[in-house]
Amino acid sequence: MEKAEGAFLTISELATELGLAQHILRYWETRFPQLRPLQRSGNRRYYRPADVALARRINQLLNVEGFTVKGAQKALADGTDDIAVDPLPAAAPEPDLIARLEAIRADLARALGR
Repeated sequence: MEKAEGAFLTISELATELGLAQHILRYWETRFPQLRPLQRSGNRRYYRPADVALARRINQLLNVEGFTVKGAQKALADGTDDIAVDPLPAAAPEPDLIARLEAIRADLARALGR
């Protein structure tokens, strides 16, 4: 059953939504002072809608746009996270990449066999 819009999320639910491990969210709490979920008995974390939005933005900065933690901290603190910053250009995908990697693996296996 889906939760209602605006409902608090547990750390497990948010981690699943973002495709991250729970320890990553706990780490982010130590690095981004803005990210402060409610903590109930047993240190259970409950992320409010604003916390969820912030975690999504942090994930976007770090894992999509390629910011470092320090860069993401600065972007959030300065309020410049809305400015379009070109991340490092992505390399064009090569159609024969798997074949090349398999050839490299075979070369390495032969080298180790010597």
